[in-house]
Amino acid sequence: MSETLIEETLESVRAEKLTAAGNAWGERIAANTASAALIFKASGVSTGSVSSEITAGKHRFIVDEPEALAGDDVAASPVEFALGALISCQVVVYRLYAHQLGLKIDSLQIDADADLDARGLFGIEKTIRPGFGEVRLTVKIQGPETRERYEELQAAVDEHCPVLDIFTNPTPVSVELVTAS
Repeated sequence: MSETLIEETLESVRAEKLTAAGNAWGERIAANTASAALIFKASGVSTGSVSSEITAGKHRFIVDEPEALAGDDVAASPVEFALGALISCQVVVYRLYAHQLGLKIDSLQIDADADLDARGLFGIEKTIRPGFGEVRLTVKIQGPETRERYEELQAAVDEHCPVLDIFTNPTPVSVELVTAS
């Protein structure tokens, strides 16, 4: 099979999946708006020095820290997973809205880098937050469309990406401590 034929087949399959998902969700929500409210769950148990085994749905993965942060370095760190979650959500939403807007994407690569000051993590400096100070995304997109059309796509993605929203807007979080005593 030629590379062009494989790419066309993948594009066709992706288009069918995106159309089917969009139609199914549209019908489901039109029939019952409450069905739009989704609940995601994950659970984790401590393993290794500071690593965790996470279960999310039917999937399991390990999260660890580098040795410099007391880890065994057997997996990506929590903040690396956070960046990975942001990138992967961006990919999904770029594909979704490219399809919706009728745009062709030949290749899509998203890179993220973020600043974290360990003084916040270790409580050394109270004025420094323990999380990211700044996150920078670089979206490399290639295809036959004009820059203006890809900017339109970027605007749609920035408006609708759930994980970007989590990063950019305060999200209420409640914590319940349960002890065995």
